[in-house]
Amino acid sequence: MQLKPLLTLVASLAAGLASAQEAPRVPVDDVRVLLIAAIDSPEGEARGQLTGEMARMITDRFKASGPILIDVTTLKRYAQAGCSRLNVRFSQQGVQLPGTAAPQAKSVDIGINYCRDGQPPRSTS
Repeated sequence: MQLKPLLTLVASLAAGLASAQEAPRVPVDDVRVLLIAAIDSPEGEARGQLTGEMARMITDRFKASGPILIDVTTLKRYAQAGCSRLNVRFSQQGVQLPGTAAPQAKSVDIGINYCRDGQPPRSTS
């Protein structure tokens, strides 16, 4: 067997295995659902897909071709129960920004201190 077809097969199998191991994305129209899910998760992570009117407005505005994906990861758990420092990543494929020649994959990361009750923590220690 030639090396190139073998490498292609191995890469294809690895990509399939990685996508099979990814947790399913929860459809949400309110990002706070994912913030709380990440706080409650033993791994400190939650994955979702933005739905509803806001998702439609953003997708239409940027003439995007893909769904808005949201990945929330816990950066730090605070001493106050139910409170964490979270990173929220929004990403979308096929975003056409003004002044760009072709659609691109875009993402933005936002850091937030958040508690299950929707308030910021009283202390960040």
